[in-house]
Amino acid sequence: QVHLVESGGGSVQAGGSLRLSCADTGHTYCTSDMSWYRQAPGKEREFVSGIDSDGRTTYADAVKGRFTISQDNAENTLALQMNSLKPEDTGMYYCKKRCAYYSSGLNYDTYWGQGTQVTVSS
Repeated sequence: QVHLVESGGGSVQAGGSLRLSCADTGHTYCTSDMSWYRQAPGKEREFVSGIDSDGRTTYADAVKGRFTISQDNAENTLALQMNSLKPEDTGMYYCKKRCAYYSSGLNYDTYWGQGTQVTVSS
């Protein structure tokens, strides 16, 4: 069973850095893609960055050039290195994992972690 646990959040000043981690403590191995989302107070959850099963990465325009997503398949962990942080990066950051399976076509089971808070002050 997939169980995602995020860590690494905290409070930093603008221009600082944080590194988020997401561990699948259920040690579930599947053909998957993983991603980071964030949700600011009063706003909808939004995509930040993702990595697919072939290692291809995507980023939201707002974080391109500042954030780097990476995955350690052996450790079944996902990381997000966040540099040059801005106050608008403040929010709860969530890890998402989709495991693919075939049943009458390609389907996905989707899992979310509980989130880790990032606060950036100006």
